[in-house]
Amino acid sequence: MDLVPALEEPLKKVVGPATAKVMAEHLDLHTVGDLLHHYPRRYAERGELTRLADLPLDEHVTVVAQVATARILKFNGGRGQRLEVTITDGSGQVQLVFFGRGIHKPHKDLLPGTRAMFAGKVSVFNRKMQLAHPAYELLRGDGDEAGETVGSWAGAQLPIYPATAKLESWKIAKSVDMVLPSAQEAQDPLPHSLREGRGLIPLPEALLKIHRPHSKADIAAARDRLKWDEAFVLQVALARRRYADAQLPAVARRPKPDGLLDAFDAKLPFTLTEGQEKVSKEIFDDLATEHPMHRLLQGEVGSGKTMVALRAMLAVVDAGGQAAMLAPTEVLAQQHHRSIVEMMGELAEGGMLGGAEHATKVTLLTGSMGAAARRQALLDLVTGDAGIVIGTHALIEDKVQFHDLGLVVVDEQHRFGVEQRDALRGKGKQPPHLLVMTATPIPRTVAMTVFGDLETSVLDQLPAGRSPIASHVVPAEDKPHFLARAWERVREEVENGHQAYVVCPRIGDDADEAADPKKAKKKAEEEATAEKRPPLAVVEVAEQLARGPLSGLKVEVLHGRMQPDDKDAVMRRFAAGETQVLVATTVIEVGVNVPNATAMVIMDADRFGVSQLHQLRGRVGRGSAPGLCLLVTDMPEASPARGRLGAVASTLDGFELSRIDLEQRREGDVLGQAQSGVRSSLRMLAVIDDEEIIAAAREEAVSVVADDPELERLPALRTALDALLDAEREQYLDKG
Repeated sequence: MDLVPALEEPLKKVVGPATAKVMAEHLDLHTVGDLLHHYPRRYAERGELTRLADLPLDEHVTVVAQVATARILKFNGGRGQRLEVTITDGSGQVQLVFFGRGIHKPHKDLLPGTRAMFAGKVSVFNRKMQLAHPAYELLRGDGDEAGETVGSWAGAQLPIYPATAKLESWKIAKSVDMVLPSAQEAQDPLPHSLREGRGLIPLPEALLKIHRPHSKADIAAARDRLKWDEAFVLQVALARRRYADAQLPAVARRPKPDGLLDAFDAKLPFTLTEGQEKVSKEIFDDLATEHPMHRLLQGEVGSGKTMVALRAMLAVVDAGGQAAMLAPTEVLAQQHHRSIVEMMGELAEGGMLGGAEHATKVTLLTGSMGAAARRQALLDLVTGDAGIVIGTHALIEDKVQFHDLGLVVVDEQHRFGVEQRDALRGKGKQPPHLLVMTATPIPRTVAMTVFGDLETSVLDQLPAGRSPIASHVVPAEDKPHFLARAWERVREEVENGHQAYVVCPRIGDDADEAADPKKAKKKAEEEATAEKRPPLAVVEVAEQLARGPLSGLKVEVLHGRMQPDDKDAVMRRFAAGETQVLVATTVIEVGVNVPNATAMVIMDADRFGVSQLHQLRGRVGRGSAPGLCLLVTDMPEASPARGRLGAVASTLDGFELSRIDLEQRREGDVLGQAQSGVRSSLRMLAVIDDEEIIAAAREEAVSVVADDPELERLPALRTALDALLDAEREQYLDKG
């Protein structure tokens, strides 16, 4: 029989082409199985109202509330009409507005006392929360249950689905009703013994209970089960990758005594921190084995990761191999090259007059190099003259040949997929050892999920001599004099011979908007109705500062749309101390090192993520003077955005912040940045809260894979795994 399995049936056959098109475009749902795994985000209890006081700004929300008042107002000298409806939940109120011809139906439907579900985007108007033109669905009272519009709401728990402006939660609920019978045919990926041992319900039952629960206990049982699915299948994928890696051969690289590494250590002007010693030992132990090292090195900005990586590279050169370091951008590659050559001194002058006896050559290879320089660099690699090469992804190209590649160091791995790693493996006579560095602090559970095929080392001490950074929130809207004081503080820093950054969320002089008048018009309309001003722009802020609070100081701008030469010139002037204040976008987030810069003012700080603010802040306090970071915001005191900024101001611990960040965002975003393949598979698992499940799933996965590496005895698990890996592979292939 050549029937399509029920869960692979395309949605358009079941819910109709129009709905299926919106589901595919806006929610990435294509098959019956996809929709069954589109779980409710939360549940409203029949008769219970949503807490309106906690609504997030700028997000599409669905709420259950009661109409308090409704009135029609005239404007434009009586020519225009709008309907204003106040809805309440007891904790707070939200205003709904309807304009123009669209007001008659809601005026008839939304009578005071009516309960309904409302869906729309939350904005602020006249400092009040509002939903403009929300969609709504009336909830009939218990009395006329027979006239219930949506069958899916028969239970006490109303499922509220992740929805979009194009498809409301209640319309998704109706579609789910159509596909629910197929849940009976869901293949269960969990081995029977695991399910029994952990007391988990079967998959078809879990799908029914998650979509149509009769009680809170139903929801809990379904969630426990579905979390296990996700955690386990993902951990099996990672365990198989680790298992396969452990079967690969590698050349053991042991540094020879009195070689390059010893010569380097002898000339270090300081001793390594305890943390650097410990992590170095873990790395050297891995390098000495006959299987390739796969290690993730996490460390805060400035914790000395580069020093640890460089010593590993020198050890490999001592052992007769070559080491390559990959950076995500040319600017970073050049910076690493400069700092490594500086750290090594004459040890980096191999083959040159004046080079030390053990010296090697440190070569830079990037895409934009001139032909002659590139030819020379490629030659140094093939002959083995260059012990260390630093470059961008250009290093992975087919044309690049190594003499004997022993170690690859990747900086900021989450921009580096599994396919690229495989391409590098083919460059050595045997697969090279791999060390991945990241300055983004990753909580242990995320490390187990995203980087689950790597062992982890953490550098959590800052080297001596780094200064503390004081951070404060500046509520510009509530207390304008605080902002004036912020600019005074910047002046004081400059008068003391230091420099400052001012960071803004966008560039300004929006060329791309000018090019598309439709977009510009739409944007202007949106901003006018929401009374929410556009994000502050570098170009405008720089002008205002130079004319106003910072007049007389040397202010320059830096942003991504400038020509590379201009960017370099601006950075050079700032590094040399000629420019006192640099007004920039987040281009300064990664790798800019100016020890004399002590102050940073971040405008519209609420528009940046927690980890981004932390990375930005890491640009000050890099010298011996203490740093100052001021987070400027217009958000009202009670808003979640202000809470986030308060958290950033209250701690310098990146791991603590990454936890807060994860709790506030949906994990998908975090994993999405890290390795997009993983993102598509996590719907129920909350990476922070479910630490125990992830750790337990990892153990179970390891034993299943050790026992049956090809999963021959577990066909349903094999199928689930193939589906996960297909999604992942597609993501990577798209990236090239």
